[in-house]
Amino acid sequence: MEKTAFIAIVGCPNVGKSSLLNVMLGQKIAIVSSKPQTTRTKIMGVLTRGEVQLVFTDTPGFHRPKNKLGEKMVQAVGDSISGVDACLFVVEAEGELKPGEKELIEKFKKEKMPVVLAVNKIDTVKQKTDLMVKIASLASMYDFEAVVPVSAVKGDGVEALIDELEKLSFESMHFFPDDTLTDQPERVLASEIIREKMLRLLDKEIPHGIAVSIEKMRERENAKGETILDVEATIYCEKESHKGIVIGKKGAMLKKISTYAREDMERFFDCKINLQCWVKVKEDWRNREGIIHNFGLD
Repeated sequence: MEKTAFIAIVGCPNVGKSSLLNVMLGQKIAIVSSKPQTTRTKIMGVLTRGEVQLVFTDTPGFHRPKNKLGEKMVQAVGDSISGVDACLFVVEAEGELKPGEKELIEKFKKEKMPVVLAVNKIDTVKQKTDLMVKIASLASMYDFEAVVPVSAVKGDGVEALIDELEKLSFESMHFFPDDTLTDQPERVLASEIIREKMLRLLDKEIPHGIAVSIEKMRERENAKGETILDVEATIYCEKESHKGIVIGKKGAMLKKISTYAREDMERFFDCKINLQCWVKVKEDWRNREGIIHNFGLD
């Protein structure tokens, strides 16, 4: 008997939602960075184990928006909670409960949503008693279906978490073929890989005012009969000064971004990649709805 559950992964920025999705799927489909608000769009991942299919939506971190793009990201979280069978609520093992987390719990109450709580980053906890106090505090705020301590980095507790999520599935045909990993188009995955490399390599030099547009993806065969995927990408910045930093001295930074992105793409697409990147400026694009729409971020 086939079973299915649609599950939204929600939580504040930088608590490890995308990392947890990647480790559950056993494959990297969502970008990961130490910088908050890395995820901009709703990335869908599909995990099929036997008769049970879990369809995950990895949402942007719930935060106070500072621009039009931020507003779209927060709206995506609200839309996800309203349109799924259950939520996977991810919090950090250490620290006080954030205002955004309290707001999410209120949303759960309003929707009467089945929620599994994942307490992530347990590998960073020095005193286990502190972890137990936090779990007890959270459990008193909402009637969670289960509370599972996990470490996305080490993989601890992930199998137990999947087991709990499978309990929320219901009798239904599978919505995707059993070998499906994600519903994201190849162009979106390619652009996200490039953006991840910029977030990692540029760190604090460049804020989140960067976007990547894949202008062309085309397969061809070389003289040896090997498949080559030609990818042409444009990186958009908000300022001329940022453009210079992305390109780097004599093009060194752009070359490094392109090299690391190409290596990741070759692993993901399982073929040779010919990647070309250009850098352009679109001032204040995060506050311009037309451009946000063109980038597919609304």
